[in-house]
Amino acid sequence: MEARYYNDYPEGSVTCSLCPHNCTIRNGKYGKCGVRSNNKGILISKVYGLASAFHLDPIEKKPLYHFYPGNNILSLGSFGCNLKCNFCQNHQISQINKTKLPDGIYLSPQEIASRAKTLKNNIGLAFTYNEPVVWFEYMFDTAKLIKKSGMKTVLISNGFINPEPLKDLLPLIDAFNIDLKAFENDFYQNQTGGSLNPVLESIKTIADSGKHIELTMLIIPGLNDDSVIFEKMISWLSENYGRNIILHLSRYFPNYKSEIPMTPDKKLLNLYEIAKKKLYFTYLGNTSNRTGRDTHCPECGNLLIERKSYTVNRAGLDDKGTCSECHYRLTYYSSF
Repeated sequence: MEARYYNDYPEGSVTCSLCPHNCTIRNGKYGKCGVRSNNKGILISKVYGLASAFHLDPIEKKPLYHFYPGNNILSLGSFGCNLKCNFCQNHQISQINKTKLPDGIYLSPQEIASRAKTLKNNIGLAFTYNEPVVWFEYMFDTAKLIKKSGMKTVLISNGFINPEPLKDLLPLIDAFNIDLKAFENDFYQNQTGGSLNPVLESIKTIADSGKHIELTMLIIPGLNDDSVIFEKMISWLSENYGRNIILHLSRYFPNYKSEIPMTPDKKLLNLYEIAKKKLYFTYLGNTSNRTGRDTHCPECGNLLIERKSYTVNRAGLDDKGTCSECHYRLTYYSSF
């Protein structure tokens, strides 16, 4: 299928403007994502409708903790990514051979929208697993159908996307989880092949639009776990988006090309305590530690949402999404 967001040139090359790489692609070649190619001056999406996996997941698994907690969401992924992280946790589907796509399942937008409506306790569709931005055309067409049916749409992304396609997508997406990999451009350049500023701009655009947003940071020992730099990031988040911005700190495990040992509990807890000084809602993921799982009211301390694995108890919230004790409303709480 012909892709969106590109310019063609008389000599046969095209420039893809979907993400900040702005790849110039010669005939027969691919962009850095590995799934958008130049076919005689036409930019082609090689993965339109090609799914790597689809599952009905708890919304908390995305992770989204303040968006319809306790519900499920149909989760769908494809192949490819516009970043090249040596530590990628989903490298089997994201870091692919450009010349030979892995086997997948073809699902039309109509088919996936129909399936979403029939699933019990399902609020909608999440684009996830690989990097959904490189699947833009299919995501755009499918999200329109999901929205038309009255269901919700979610995007789990690295945020490395150009402003124009993001603004075109915003009306079709209800909630975002953006992977903020570090707060240093050197990290992005050396570890991902990308850059930090476009991700920060995406976060700003989404937050300014009023859409629900949560952030995730995979904590990798020795690469992005410096306490001083982390504290600067927390201050930046608090100053720009207030204390209600939601941050998930996730434990890293060795994967793909990275053999760095897994994140120690002590480091996760240290960064958690730094974040809690300026942010009301910080959570820990990929760890058995009980700390950083539950949601408490920032005004009175009442337990609002208790989480045990992916089982959720919302006993501290009333039917309007406010604290049952002091009636504090969760700013980013979108369940009611």
